[in-house]
Amino acid sequence: MAKKFKGKYRIESIRKPGWDYRWNAAYFITICTKNREHFFGEIKDGQMELSKIGQLAQTYWNQIPAHFPYAQLDAFVVMLNHVHGIVIIHHAQDDHVESLHATTPQSQPLHARAPQDPEDQKKKDGKMAAISPKYGSLSSIIRSYKSAVTKDARGLNEYFAWQSKFHDNIIRDEKAYYNIQRYIRHNPQKWEENTF
Repeated sequence: MAKKFKGKYRIESIRKPGWDYRWNAAYFITICTKNREHFFGEIKDGQMELSKIGQLAQTYWNQIPAHFPYAQLDAFVVMLNHVHGIVIIHHAQDDHVESLHATTPQSQPLHARAPQDPEDQKKKDGKMAAISPKYGSLSSIIRSYKSAVTKDARGLNEYFAWQSKFHDNIIRDEKAYYNIQRYIRHNPQKWEENTF
């Protein structure tokens, strides 16, 4: 049951408690459209044929590293009503704060690093700091991505919208990494089995 805050029901966070999403790690991301509406195209012969909005979702995803230099991308797919992708956060050594055991097949064990935003101190006293994604975090990447897609998609279909949240799994080891890569790449062929 949803908990109440100031007399109103609120949705619990789906982020992992105690985990800093600025830490270096590989993340499996799923972002769904609102009400799981089919905005992104259709599947023909096991392949996605992207609509213009689907092409926007693809294009803006590929541009993430240009806007967030600490983000690396791996497998990605646009489905009819959701996207799946792997985002690897890899901040520079000089931002090191704490070690983790997360690895990706392309790297040595990653270390958790939370970069310091020069504006963080200014925000600490403001109400927005409590609800805004942290500088250098996974949430800041996804929020910007969703915003960019929405802005242009609404020019094509005024009803386009994302679900308000996104799903993530922290990828803990190489076996999980490869299984998720394979799942993403074969997702169109297995659409009938999906619950999305």
